[in-house]
Amino acid sequence: MKLQKIVNLTPHAINIRTDREIEIPPSGIIARCEEKTEAVDNIEYQNSVIPVIQKRLGCVTNLPPPEEGTVYIVSMAVAQACPERKDVLTIGEPIRDEKGRIIGASSLATFSA
Repeated sequence: MKLQKIVNLTPHAINIRTDREIEIPPSGIIARCEEKTEAVDNIEYQNSVIPVIQKRLGCVTNLPPPEEGTVYIVSMAVAQACPERKDVLTIGEPIRDEKGRIIGASSLATFSA
């Protein structure tokens, strides 16, 4: 697939490292999934009570409609919420530094319905 444009809809630059390094800067638009939470339990641990909540992903916001020759890089949550969109990708295999921090990726990923 030959592309004309990759739009980064995350808040940070994406570094793809294959045969060379490609940096995809953030577009300034952030696609997100609305998140709904509900308290479901409490855990008592070391004389403290830790709430346990259940999260549900809601509607996706700020995701442009498909545009021929364009793919959108988004968070994993947004990509999982849009498995029918083959133009919506997220980070594939991460590349980590010596401290385990993600510094790039060697691929992009899509989710299937």
